[in-house]
Amino acid sequence: MAAANAAAQRVSKSKGSPMARLNRLALIALSALALAPALPSVAAAQDKPLTKITFSLDFIPLGRHAPWYAAVVEGFYKQEGLDVSIIPSQGTAQTIQAIEAGTAQLGFTDVPSLVLARANGAKVKMVAVNYQKAPYAIFSLNTGANVTDAKQLEGLTLGSGAGSFTPKVIAGFMTQHKLDPNKLVISNVAPPARATALISGQVPAIEFFVMSKPGLEAAAKGKGAELRTFLLADHGLTLYSNGVVASEDYLAKNADVVKRFVHASLRGWQFALKNPQKAAEDQAKLVPSLDAAKSVAEIEVVKGLAVTPAVEKNGLGSFDPAEMKSSLDFMVKYVGVGVGDKPPAATDLYATGFLPATPIKP
Repeated sequence: MAAANAAAQRVSKSKGSPMARLNRLALIALSALALAPALPSVAAAQDKPLTKITFSLDFIPLGRHAPWYAAVVEGFYKQEGLDVSIIPSQGTAQTIQAIEAGTAQLGFTDVPSLVLARANGAKVKMVAVNYQKAPYAIFSLNTGANVTDAKQLEGLTLGSGAGSFTPKVIAGFMTQHKLDPNKLVISNVAPPARATALISGQVPAIEFFVMSKPGLEAAAKGKGAELRTFLLADHGLTLYSNGVVASEDYLAKNADVVKRFVHASLRGWQFALKNPQKAAEDQAKLVPSLDAAKSVAEIEVVKGLAVTPAVEKNGLGSFDPAEMKSSLDFMVKYVGVGVGDKPPAATDLYATGFLPATPIKP
């Protein structure tokens, strides 16, 4: 190295000639090569073991979950140094339990379930909101109840499940609209039987998540009817729904891992919303039982929940603390958080600083 420096000094004395300039460039290149062994190689970085993550869905894998699987198949998680395994759940409460037990490090659950869990002592927080709109919907037929306005909920008989959480949300929604929730009649219909009960006319309306729309539309068409979809979020219900959650302890000890997971996941969402067919095919590779065509239809419905003017401006996964508080207030005022439970503070529900510095827009 000393010899190279000396040579460079000699060249500098005659740097005016073209040959001198060429020599000087050659010496600079040699010096760079001498330093090269001290720099980590790209290959070495790629050989670093991946961090294993278990991510729990809110339910069994369905078309609505394609963005997560696309992030796996398209390599977005691997690019962030993560090896992500996706596991099913039997509901959002079970997802939170899996995180509390350490069975999963991160999960996909909704704000209402998070409020109830926090009120019961769970130490879990949301770091990204994927469903900006709540998916609660009331389905009817144009030949039946034909529900298109909130006022029609008074006197309506609604097929729902005993113990279902949704009627409480609907009751709160009705109260907000100065309607009497006691005038909504709940008919106990198990989830597997609801579609048949509606199409056959056994009940004039049913409640389901809006992701059920494609299948119900097809069934209604087969009976010569048109499906009416009354999405509460499109008629004034302000309530955040599903997003990424983790325990407070995991967030504190693995902040960088969570940031990388959120970044890769939002890339998966961006990809799926722009390329629903490919995302559905990606998911089918990992969940062969799913029909890609049906998944595409469900992805399109989910897009309506995920993409709002705020998201177009601030990016996928973004959320407003003021709206998070509004969601909490709705739960406390209209739904309740359990007998004797103390409502959590709004700041107990979320953690900031885990979204990408450069927003990932739809």
